[in-house]
Amino acid sequence: MADLFDCSEPSQLLSGVRAARQAIGRGELVVLPTDTVYGVGADAFSPEAVERLLAAKGRGRQSPPPVLIPNTDTLAALAREVTEPLMALADAFWPGALTIITHANPALDWDLGDTGGTVALRIPARDLTIELLRETGPLAVSSANLTGEPAATNADEAQAMLEDSVAVYLEGGVADGLSSTIIDATGLKSDGTGAVRVLRVGAVSPEAISDVLELADVQVVIAKKAQRVAPADSANTADAPAADAPAADASVADASVADAAADAAGEAAEG
Repeated sequence: MADLFDCSEPSQLLSGVRAARQAIGRGELVVLPTDTVYGVGADAFSPEAVERLLAAKGRGRQSPPPVLIPNTDTLAALAREVTEPLMALADAFWPGALTIITHANPALDWDLGDTGGTVALRIPARDLTIELLRETGPLAVSSANLTGEPAATNADEAQAMLEDSVAVYLEGGVADGLSSTIIDATGLKSDGTGAVRVLRVGAVSPEAISDVLELADVQVVIAKKAQRVAPADSANTADAPAADAPAADASVADASVADAAADAAGEAAEG
């Protein structure tokens, strides 16, 4: 039977985090609050745990979950390369509601699903979640709901859907409910040029991203159409190109995987 801890109560906070850490260590699932919605998390380096997460949500390997991390040092360990533009995004929007898809470090021994060599990363703006991440390491996290159902905004809603597939539920109050923005930064070049695809618009606006990446081609991808976004202080806009054209320097496979990652981040814990 699953354990539920009300982490707003000091008497349950430490015991809840301890129970969650131990459950993650056993390869079990944990529901945790984030700054967007509630997420269901698993050890990102345990293929069995990730498979258990996908099964609990009713998803397959074609929908790899995003990964929550505690700090930018972890970004450097998980990404193939952390360029100045990528770090600029992290500095501007993390902790916060921006999920960044980038090329994964090929030396990593993990299996998140059919990622095509990419990984979706985010640092959540939630102290409880970051503290847990510091103790557990990176967690594969997707929204705490069954596929096709609304994302949970508290632990009770999550438990009603996921039941005993989850070992520990951490209640941290009602989540904001506003999804993270998901971007595919695999086409972002080290000099700041290249293409960045906005796969889902959430709490971070495309214009804010464009303000940080002034040289990049920021494209909002919606239903096979894309719209280039100019910095907020610029009046110049461009005609929308077809979204099924791959991002600059990104393979078609990576572009399609980015779409799958956006679907997996789905209802956005991630995200």
